Amino acid sequence: MAQSRYAERPKRAQRSQDRSAAARATSNGARAGDKYQRILDAAIAVIAEKGFHNSRVADIAERAGVADGTIYLYFKSKEQILMTALESAFEAFIAQAKMELAASKDPIAKLRILARLHLRELARNRNLAVVLQTELRQSAKFLAEFSQRELKGYFNLIREIIRDGQQAGAIRQKVSDTIAAACLFGALDELVTAWVLSSRDHDLEAHADPVIDLLLRGMEERS
Repeated sequence: MAQSRYAERPKRAQRSQDRSAAARATSNGARAGDKYQRILDAAIAVIAEKGFHNSRVADIAERAGVADGTIYLYFKSKEQILMTALESAFEAFIAQAKMELAASKDPIAKLRILARLHLRELARNRNLAVVLQTELRQSAKFLAEFSQRELKGYFNLIREIIRDGQQAGAIRQKVSDTIAAACLFGALDELVTAWVLSSRDHDLEAHADPVIDLLLRGMEERS
């Protein structure tokens, strides 16, 4: 165990250096920042369309409207582009979630807000949904890195709402916040996967309240 922790430190240091390098590249002005974001958006679009393994850096550059060499000013590899794009999207999602959750003090209402936001944001960005639900899961390495950083923060947010509900008496004390968070995320995640794979388009966000209602029947305090 100790050996694996020490092995992880250089990886974390490298990721920090990579992010710093990208930040320095985008600090040269709004135009550079625009290119950086266009590359991230293009990467999601190209990978959703062609798949990660069939996508080339040249394809991403063409979609972003930049030269191939420009991409290497910001990123070392296609893998780093993908992880940065997903990380950026997830950071924006968490920031939006915290802003919307701040408008309510009711834990049950917060669960509904979060479920709606989860489904709404992915419904609005099908390319991102495709990459998250299919491409990300084809690589154990990508999935492990994403789960360790981004998903861990999301699960902690859900668990915090569950615990608030328990303190308020709206959710039974014996309910495990870890299991409850996994159940909620799992249900929403499966709905998005089914939506991505379906040949018929439907209102994804409309499923949020039924999911919460179903879960609450097993979590709510009963007299």
